[in-house]
Amino acid sequence: MTEPLAFLNGQLLPQSQARLALNDAGFVLGATVTDLCRTFRHRLYRWDDHLTRFRRSARSAFIDVAVPDAAIPLAAEQLIEHNAKLIGPNDDLALVMFATPGPIGFYLGEATLPGEQPTFGMHTFPLPFARYRPWVERGVDLITPSIRAVPIDCVDPTIKQRSRMHWWLAEREVRQTHPTAQALLLDDAGCVTETASSNLLLVKDGMLLSPPREKILPGVSLAVVAELCVELGISLTYHDLSLADCYAADEALLTCTTYCIAGVRSINGHSLTCPGPTLARLLAAWSTKVGVDIHQQIRAV
Repeated sequence: MTEPLAFLNGQLLPQSQARLALNDAGFVLGATVTDLCRTFRHRLYRWDDHLTRFRRSARSAFIDVAVPDAAIPLAAEQLIEHNAKLIGPNDDLALVMFATPGPIGFYLGEATLPGEQPTFGMHTFPLPFARYRPWVERGVDLITPSIRAVPIDCVDPTIKQRSRMHWWLAEREVRQTHPTAQALLLDDAGCVTETASSNLLLVKDGMLLSPPREKILPGVSLAVVAELCVELGISLTYHDLSLADCYAADEALLTCTTYCIAGVRSINGHSLTCPGPTLARLLAAWSTKVGVDIHQQIRAV
C-alpha cells in the first residue's frame, strides 16, 4: 500500500478513509484531548512520556479512552512501521493521538449520548522540516497579542487539548503586523506563559528560568531539557516571569516535540542573543542522546 495508514476506533485503515462523524463531540464541543510524539530514525521518541500525558489529559477532561493500554503502543508501532516506508531515510514522522467523547446523537437525530461511543484515533505525518528551518537557522520572533491565556481556573493548562480558539485569534492578530512571528501569551497578571506549540525558557546569568509548572503544559521536551540541565550542571528554576524579565534575558529558548529546541531572536522587538551558548550546549547534548544532529536534519531539506 502506497498510502499511509491511520488507526481509528480499533481499526487500522487507509488514512484517506479515517473520518469522524459530523456530530462527534470533538467538532460540536471542541472536546478533544491529544498528544504528539515524533520519531528519530523512524523510532518513536519518549513514547511512554507522551502516552502517560495523553492518559492524564483524558482523565482530567472526563474523556474515556476505550482502548486497552497494550493496544495503543502496538497500533502506534504498526503505523510507524508502515508509514515510515513512505518517507525518506533521513526524514521522520510525527504521530498524533486524539480522543473525544464520541457522537452526540441528537445533533443528527440519533439517540447516542456523549461518552457512550468514545472516539480514539492515531495518524502520522512527515515532519515538515522546511517549516522549522527558519526557526533553527535564524531564531523565532515572539509577539504578545491582546489575547490572554485561558485562566487556569477555567481550563487546566496541563491538559493537552484542542479547544484552541484563543490561539487561533492570537496568531491571527500577531500575523496582521508580524507575518512570521509567533504569539506568546500572557496570563491575567501579565506574566508570560507559552506559545501555541512550545514551552518558553529564559537564560539569565547562565541559569534557565521557566514559568511555573502549574501554569503551562508539562512539555515532554521541557522535561528533556530539565534532564539535560542536571547532566550539564545548569540551574533550572520555575517562577513567574514578566516581560521585563524577557527583555533582560541573555537568551530565550523554545522547546517543542517536533523541532526539539530553537532560539528566540526577539520578543516584542527586543533583540536577544540567538543562537546563544546555552542553546548550543543543550542542542549538542540532545543530539548526542538521540544519535541525530537535530538542527542539521532540519537544515538538510
